Amino acid sequence: QVQLVESGGGLVQPGGSLRLSCVASGSVSPLNTMAWYRQAPGKEREMVARMPWGAGANYTDSVKGRFTMSRDNRKNTMALEMNSLKVEDSGVYYCNLVQGLVVETSYWGQGTQVTVSS
Repeated sequence: QVQLVESGGGLVQPGGSLRLSCVASGSVSPLNTMAWYRQAPGKEREMVARMPWGAGANYTDSVKGRFTMSRDNRKNTMALEMNSLKVEDSGVYYCNLVQGLVVETSYWGQGTQVTVSS
């Protein structure tokens, strides 16, 4: 089992910045894919950024150039630096970890609220 715990959400004005962090613990395999998702009220959960082990991050088009995902494989952590935040970036952000060579298992954090409002 893998446990994921996020931190760093909050209320910020449009144009502001936030940094989200996520710590993975338990039976974490080094060959995993880490990702950030978000879900706005009334909308489906969407992938924001995704970073396989040993590869660069991929981003959804709406956050390219504004968000930066990083990961620390030694500490089993991931982070999402969010700049130039927009109202439409509001939602609950979840960190996600997928691992398994034969059978993939997906783990989710509890979510952290990000609200962009003036």
